[in-house]
Amino acid sequence: MLLKDLRTEVLEANLELVKRGLVLYTFGNASGIDRDQGLIVIKPSGVDYDQLRPEHMVVTDLHGTIVDGNLKPSSDLDTHTLLYREFLTIGAVVHTHSEFATSFAQAGLAIPPLGTTHADYFYGAVPCTAPLHDEAIAGRYVHETGLAIVNHFKQHGIDPLAVPACLVNGHAPFAWGRNAHDAAHNAVVLEAVAKMAYNTLTLVSNHTGVSQALLDRHYFRKHGAAATYGQ
Repeated sequence: MLLKDLRTEVLEANLELVKRGLVLYTFGNASGIDRDQGLIVIKPSGVDYDQLRPEHMVVTDLHGTIVDGNLKPSSDLDTHTLLYREFLTIGAVVHTHSEFATSFAQAGLAIPPLGTTHADYFYGAVPCTAPLHDEAIAGRYVHETGLAIVNHFKQHGIDPLAVPACLVNGHAPFAWGRNAHDAAHNAVVLEAVAKMAYNTLTLVSNHTGVSQALLDRHYFRKHGAAATYGQ
């Protein structure tokens, strides 16, 4: 089986989304990339999670051409492939419609860094893209979704590994990481910090967020060459 280990990792990431309550029915998808071969493994479209097996995963190239698999790939494939082409440091992508992160996306709002839980994973706000214009929606919509994410990160100079997620305006979140486990983990944390942010802003609507010093302290204790967290 082509890319058996990666297929298994991507399947496990998809099942993690279900286990953590981030997807309903067949919503959501996860993918991973083998950078050496330039091949992507992604969940098939519309297949119940209970039925998924490694052999059901679809293998495509970086432009979405199917290389191996008998099922149609996820309908979000063009977003995934664009993110892999543009964010060269990432190894996996996850898309969900999780409740609180999607609520911020539907409101067109970034998730501000209001506390240390957020700062442990995201070095600043989790951004929300600009709304897609009508021509983009009527055209290559899924590609344009990825383009909206990439353009925002480039325009604002955001490192995709420092802020491994983005909200697509009116749609839902995408998250990513160095591998499939990492991407799924970030998606789970994203939903948690979105819920905390919603609750915090309900209590204090004008909350300005943590200080830069606290953001730096918590982010860099877990990330970078001088990280001290863990064994």
